[in-house]
Amino acid sequence: MKEKLIASFRARYGRNPVVIARAPGRLEFIGNHTDYNGGTVLGVSIDRSVWVAVAPHAEAEWRLGSETHPEIITVPATNAPAKQSGPARWANYPLGVIAALPKFGLRRPEGFDFLAASDLPSGAGLSSSAALELASALALLALSGQQAAREVVVQLCRHAENEFVGVPCGVLDQGVSGFGREHHLVFIDCRGPKFATVPLPEAARFWVFNTHTKHALVDGLYAARHRECMAAAKALGVALLADATPASVVAARDRLPALEFKRARHVVEEIARVDATVLALRAGDLVAAGKLADPFREQHARAGFPRGPARASAARVWRAVERRWIWRGGDGGDLAGVYGRAGGGRGGSLREEIWLAAGSATRADRRRCGFGLATRLGSLATKRHKKGLAAAAVRTLRL
Repeated sequence: MKEKLIASFRARYGRNPVVIARAPGRLEFIGNHTDYNGGTVLGVSIDRSVWVAVAPHAEAEWRLGSETHPEIITVPATNAPAKQSGPARWANYPLGVIAALPKFGLRRPEGFDFLAASDLPSGAGLSSSAALELASALALLALSGQQAAREVVVQLCRHAENEFVGVPCGVLDQGVSGFGREHHLVFIDCRGPKFATVPLPEAARFWVFNTHTKHALVDGLYAARHRECMAAAKALGVALLADATPASVVAARDRLPALEFKRARHVVEEIARVDATVLALRAGDLVAAGKLADPFREQHARAGFPRGPARASAARVWRAVERRWIWRGGDGGDLAGVYGRAGGGRGGSLREEIWLAAGSATRADRRRCGFGLATRLGSLATKRHKKGLAAAAVRTLRL
């Protein structure tokens, strides 16, 4: 990917980049809709990534390109960047990072050429937008000779998505991308936020299934979930749902609107499951961690997460995996992770490989994994992913 990106940059701008940065996508392990409610969450970074190449120039403008969009977007570098619309709206992620830099005591870069590339599917619920923000921040900080702590970069990128892009997300996506580590999950206490890692056995695996249902945080559904949860917290007399308890939510059932009660119950019970999962994983008990996911389908459905096309997406995956348990799924995105029996009849194993569904599965595929799935397009085992957030190019960059 790096060599391809360098060649594309040269074709677009007539010279080589000075810095190339990379940030990975992520899976939500457990902690559905808990991050923006101030709760806890577990995620894992994967080794499909967004890459950003940059080089300075003497003109007072920022020129942004993407391998998926033929147009170069030119923005004056003299003022705060303006939000883009239409086909150019993808640039709001790096522009949001630029806009956020001064708020964190960092300088905006002078004129530069920028090119983004990715082997991480967009709209697949794998947080390509957060990866683009993180890769952009890392590259632009290096280009301007600045350094920032990893926590600062993560929060800067979340600020960019909240305030510039306009998505009221929590810190899950940026935090997992920024703090991913080989054979570990990322644990985030979103109230701080505070970041830590939780070890996984090296043999652990995840699976991702492509249901061909589009996932987009900017489509309004995510903002609606956010509003509903904030309304539930206000009705319960707390700042965030993380301050409530399952008992206090049940006690308030009669005075909460039905939808707000469902949202509140889901969030507080999910936070409790996250914390119990951390304890199980630290004890090396994958069976217990798997059992904590068993209530997922019933509990997630009764909470009203997700609705519409996303629920149909979930149903397709449930049919595909037959009796296996689905671990997590985002609003409108691909469901990530499956709990089931490993080969040889061993229970309680987790699988951590990336599969994309397209066409018919081979007999060998079916025998190997026990699912009536689609052709294997690529295995992205995290044993090959050495850093959660990394960079490689003319300079060696590390957060």
